[in-house]
Order: sequence, then structure tokens, then C-alpha cells
Amino acid sequence: MKQLKFLFLSLSAFMITSISFAQKPVKVGGAEMYPSKNIIQNAVNSKDHTTLVAAVKAAGLVETLEGPGPFTVFAPTNEAFNMLPAGTVETLLKPENKGTLTSILTYHVVSGKLDSKTLAAKIMEGHGTVQLTTVQGGYIWVMMQGDKIMIKDEKGGMAMVTIKDVYQSNGVIMVIDHVLMPK
Repeated sequence: MKQLKFLFLSLSAFMITSISFAQKPVKVGGAEMYPSKNIIQNAVNSKDHTTLVAAVKAAGLVETLEGPGPFTVFAPTNEAFNMLPAGTVETLLKPENKGTLTSILTYHVVSGKLDSKTLAAKIMEGHGTVQLTTVQGGYIWVMMQGDKIMIKDEKGGMAMVTIKDVYQSNGVIMVIDHVLMPK
């Protein structure tokens, strides 16, 4: 009986260690992103995502992204937002543009936890491209370019995943270098 108990405890410790090892914190914007925290709890600490966090707050999406999910968030950096035409971000953050802002932000979110391994499998199944439906209701297309994950939006714009598999308690974040735009 003691041997069986030892074996069970050893297997439990191995499984816990394996899970912990697979989902270590990832550093984004100078801050550790902990798999035990939700998307918002982590994102607010990234110096590279202050514009995204401000936009999520202005759109009233904080509660949603703190929810159980799971969600896959393609998270544009501050630099990505800075590539938009001058004045775009400031205009979107105005209360009268909340609908447009919400549409753009929810276009960056897909239901489910799609890490790079899952996306790679879906890309293979799709013979090189997978079409995903966003929470906004539009589509994005994910493909590989060499060893990089690329996302194409409905306007033909392209974004590259610069940091993959940032696990959260309610999903996963993929950091991207451009803002995705719906139709």
C-alpha cells in the first residue's frame, strides 16, 4: 500500500511539474505574465501594451476579458498602434466612437485557447491557412511564413506574432506587431 501511495504521489508531482514547466511566466513589456492571472491582470503590467489597455478600458471590455473565457487575444503593441494614421487612436478613444473601438478590439479576440501548437495543427489541416472567426464576427486568416505565425485581416493587412503562447488563466495572448482591421 505504501508503494502504491508513493507511486501516486510521484506521478502527481511529475504531472504538476510538467504542467508548471509547460506554462512558465513569459516576460512581455518588461513584466512577467503569470499563467495563474487573467488577461487583464497581466496586460496592465506590460509597458508595451498601455495603449491596448487604455482602449480596452474605454471600450468597456475589462470585465469581459477578466471573465472565464477561454480567449485567444492577438495583442497589438504600442508600436503597432503608433503605425496607424496620426490621430486615429485619440479619435477612437473618444466616447462617441466606443462602438468602432469595440469592433476593432473584439476583432483581435477569438473564442478558445489557441496556442502556437494548436494554430500550427489547424494551419496544417487547412493546407497552409486557417480561417478563424473573431468575437467581433469577422474573419482573420492565420498562416506560417517560415517559422513565424502571420495573421491577415479582412482589409489585407498583415501582422506577425512577435511573442507567442503567453498563457493566462482564461486563455492565451499572442503579441502582434500591427493592428488588425475589420471590414
